[in-house]
Amino acid sequence: QVQPVESGGGLVQAGGSLRLSCASSGRTFSSLVMGWFRQAPGKEREFVAAITWGGRTTYYADAVAGRSTISSDNAKNTLYLQMNSLKPEDTAVYYCAASGVIRAMRGSATDFSSWGQGTQVTVSS
Repeated sequence: QVQPVESGGGLVQAGGSLRLSCASSGRTFSSLVMGWFRQAPGKEREFVAAITWGGRTTYYADAVAGRSTISSDNAKNTLYLQMNSLKPEDTAVYYCAASGVIRAMRGSATDFSSWGQGTQVTVSS
């Protein structure tokens, strides 16, 4: 069972950068896709970015495309999300998730079976 654990969240000023990390423990060979989602207060959880575990294919939500980079280090079983030019609307709890199905690349939360506890990102104006 893959158990993702996120880290790297915090408070940052608008225009700043953060790098989120997600370390997975246990068996990861069954995970084909890793993704990042976020949930702001009073809003539904939304897709941010996804990557095939081999790192060859990435997909981003329009809201973060061009400002964020998802990457993975297979040797360390770690997923990253580099976020630049942060905006107050990026404030949310960010979750890492793992999926054993390739269709998860479409960004639907229902395709992801393992979730981390989340890390808070707060962007001040």
